[in-house]
Amino acid sequence: MIRLQRVGRKHEPTFRLVLTDSKNGPKSGRYLKVLGSYDPRKDNKIEQFDVPAIKHWISMGAKLSTTVHNFLVTKKVIEGKKLNALPKKSPIKKAEVAGAEAPKAAATEAKPVETAAVAA
Repeated sequence: MIRLQRVGRKHEPTFRLVLTDSKNGPKSGRYLKVLGSYDPRKDNKIEQFDVPAIKHWISMGAKLSTTVHNFLVTKKVIEGKKLNALPKKSPIKKAEVAGAEAPKAAATEAKPVETAAVAA
């Protein structure tokens, strides 16, 4: 997998573009090869990508993270549409909320009645 790995100090993010196993976490620090770097804080947004190596690893079957995919589409390294990198949110349905509260209320009302019968 090809993804960004954050390096740098607090409040000073810089990123490495690394080739890593998809099972390694992004903060693990383990990677196979550094394919470039990205500094979002600079005025000209310094991006240094090793394009031939990236194309080689994609041809070998490496998957791209959504952010890296969008970077490469913007820079016209690869062709395609940009992907949504934000998480999907689903609205809370009122029927599920009301349905979940009703059994809880019925269960709490039933228990005091049973305990009163046992105590008598």
